[in-house]
Amino acid sequence: MEARLPIVLLHGVGLDSSMWELFRAELGRLTDREIVALDLPGHGGQPPLTEAVSLADLANDVAGRLPGRAHLVGFSLGALVAQHLARHRPELVASLASVSSVCLRTPQEAASVAARLENADVDFADSVEASIRRWFPAEAGTDTATIARVRSTLLANDRQSYLHAYRVFATSDAEIGAELGGISVPSLAVTGDLDPGSTPEMTRRLGEAIPGSRTAVVPAARHMLPVERPAELARIITEFIEDPKRDPHD
Repeated sequence: MEARLPIVLLHGVGLDSSMWELFRAELGRLTDREIVALDLPGHGGQPPLTEAVSLADLANDVAGRLPGRAHLVGFSLGALVAQHLARHRPELVASLASVSSVCLRTPQEAASVAARLENADVDFADSVEASIRRWFPAEAGTDTATIARVRSTLLANDRQSYLHAYRVFATSDAEIGAELGGISVPSLAVTGDLDPGSTPEMTRRLGEAIPGSRTAVVPAARHMLPVERPAELARIITEFIEDPKRDPHD
């Protein structure tokens, strides 16, 4: 029955299902639904990507590992994968929550992510440190243990596999962006108001592009919402899943 459908979590590029640990604990306090965190292709326990892939390739792989119909919560690259599934495999998607998602990058935004991809190709370790600085600036006060865990996950990536996945992240927002109007499942887009990459403006774009989509912007928060603001994000996601018409700001 609908009330028992699981929640499936899809992480961001270069990360793995472990990024959801704090959020998953908070979510578990608010819902008795099964919570499943999957590793995207080329990440975590999945085999490295050995050749170029598309967003459809990633989504099709995930579709084969879903526990049936589910509520999808995708973060960053995981959000793009979840959007693709909501558009092309709606029978598998009860609802769509896009967390810290890009959407229809402007030419300037596309150039910025292309530069980050090039840096990852030239100096992978430096690109990891650039991500850490972008996600966890000193003024955010994130504890060092959390930063160390995220850095370790990023550095553990197979470099070529990471580049294959990052190219999808860097380019496929245009592809899925053209399809967002065809998504018919209940949808939510949420980001932090200080996120420099998945900006509040992008969340607004998502909200306008997906019919009936809800939007939420978390104050004083950056990109890694599931890590830095797990309790607040869990509340927003739970209220959306249980009542898709509820205003997430209430």
